[in-house]
Amino acid sequence: MSRRLSVTLLTAPALIVLLGVFVIPMLLMLLLSFQDAQQAFSLENYALFFQDTFYLEILWRTIRVSLWTVLATLLLGYPVAMFMAQATGKMRGIVTMCILAPHLISVVIRNFGWVVVLGEKGWINETLIALGMIETPLRLLYNELGVVIGLTDSFIAYMVLALATSLYSIDPSLNKAASILGASRARTFFSVTLPLSLPGIVAGTTLVFSLSMSAFVTPALMGGTSVKVIPVLAYEQIMSTLNWPLGAALAFLLLGSTIVLVSLYTKLIENKRYKEVFAS
Repeated sequence: MSRRLSVTLLTAPALIVLLGVFVIPMLLMLLLSFQDAQQAFSLENYALFFQDTFYLEILWRTIRVSLWTVLATLLLGYPVAMFMAQATGKMRGIVTMCILAPHLISVVIRNFGWVVVLGEKGWINETLIALGMIETPLRLLYNELGVVIGLTDSFIAYMVLALATSLYSIDPSLNKAASILGASRARTFFSVTLPLSLPGIVAGTTLVFSLSMSAFVTPALMGGTSVKVIPVLAYEQIMSTLNWPLGAALAFLLLGSTIVLVSLYTKLIENKRYKEVFAS
């Protein structure tokens, strides 16, 4: 049996499953998005999206919330990844387990936990009021801040692991060489560590942004009706108003927007000052 035939037979089951549960349904949804109420071919669903500022504002809100989530996970995750890169093997395993342990619990349960903590009578507001720092409860839920907090909790593990993988590959002798040459710790970080970890930053930010753009449960539970995003709107069009063509169009517009933004971002980063880092 030839090698090519062996590879084909081994990959055939996975390809069949992928074709049946992903490719074919996506193609059917794409065809559905080009239908009108009479099931005739039409571009009215896509035209409605670009003509109505309501949908454009929701798309911009989806992008904005995703960008804030990327920034929050990067700022919170980078120190953890650096600690993991400098820690011993045992400590690295403990930190990894602590990061992954919350993901053994359903995202719905974690979001309800945040509702308890961030609510008007939640632990944070009750503590601040008891300390006399505030007089009225802060509004930490059912706004973009609450959604960003929930998404950050959901996706920070992806950012940490992507950053840590990149930091592991940095030769420790480079930091020692920079120190011998008189560079401060801050200068060493910004001139050596940060540029060399850029592939991990790009991988982590791309992954978190893509997941945030398509997130449904967290915006629905922690944003309520105040923070409408494209995934929630597409769900409402399909399940509530039974407007499947418009819901399918919204889904593919979200997919297209994510692909375009991620492609522009990666090209911009890889073609600029640190393109040698990606080529190595």
